[in-house]
Amino acid sequence: MSSALPRVQAGSFLTLHYRLAGPAGNIINTFPDKPATLSLGAGELSPAVEQCLLGLEEGTRTTFELPAGAAFGERNPDMQQWLARKMLMEMSDPDERYSVGNVVQFPTPDGQGRFAGVVRQVRDDAAVLFDFNHPLAGQPVTFEVHLIGVL
Repeated sequence: MSSALPRVQAGSFLTLHYRLAGPAGNIINTFPDKPATLSLGAGELSPAVEQCLLGLEEGTRTTFELPAGAAFGERNPDMQQWLARKMLMEMSDPDERYSVGNVVQFPTPDGQGRFAGVVRQVRDDAAVLFDFNHPLAGQPVTFEVHLIGVL
């Protein structure tokens, strides 16, 4: 009877709860809130995380342990960049105060999307060092999922 349940395939539209966690704890967790809806292959999840979902039946609840670097790649030192305070004032709130550990949203160059950087260092009022690596890059990741619906 269970063979009639839809399975996840490339391009599937999913309703799911999921949790992505690293050694320091949860980065994303939808379980306490409403489920997420996303389309497989649209880049909302990393390719390695999407691979875990392929073939799962609707209703499945499971957990995957991904080794360091598998889910979001290795940390890339080039993804850490100093941004001058003057440039930051043009890109975001001029009165923004930056502290180590803050996550700051930036517009993409085309203005269509946003990306996040984590403040790693603040040099007086001159510049701020941002890390644009995914917070889970280079770390082992626990991916827990409850597949509510598959279309």
